[in-house]
Amino acid sequence: MPRVVTFHYTLRDPSGRVIDSSAGGEPVVYLEGGGQIIEGLDEQLRSAVSGEKKRVEVPAAKAYGERDPAQVQRVKRALLPVEGELQVGDQFQTDTDRSAPIVTVAAIEGDEVLLDANHSLAGVDLTFEVEIVAARPATVEELAHGHAHGPGGCGPA
Repeated sequence: MPRVVTFHYTLRDPSGRVIDSSAGGEPVVYLEGGGQIIEGLDEQLRSAVSGEKKRVEVPAAKAYGERDPAQVQRVKRALLPVEGELQVGDQFQTDTDRSAPIVTVAAIEGDEVLLDANHSLAGVDLTFEVEIVAARPATVEELAHGHAHGPGGCGPA
């Protein structure tokens, strides 16, 4: 039976640099198998219990995937939906549709821009230091909705 798991985390890259952390903020609450966290972390937290602290290694393939060279494309600057000056490292959505890809400017060469649609953590093995705050069986309603519910029903957990 899937569970609703609440945890705090610190995320590090292979060099040990902190990429993200929930310290000082709200913990993450997710429904196991619901797709709310990366696959490799979800899989490795399946047996975790409340109060447990663990280090979880997630290979790139089970995190944000391997880098895909086909996601890097050269585009004429005039075709981009961005006003003003562009800098290497800038990110923008390729269309006004909420689900349009986010790209990163990898290089600017004359009137052409090299855009990278890979996730910034694609190809990176990740290490999570996790503390499980709570783990409970998911309700029938949460399973039907595909996400954890907060107190009183559908909403922040």
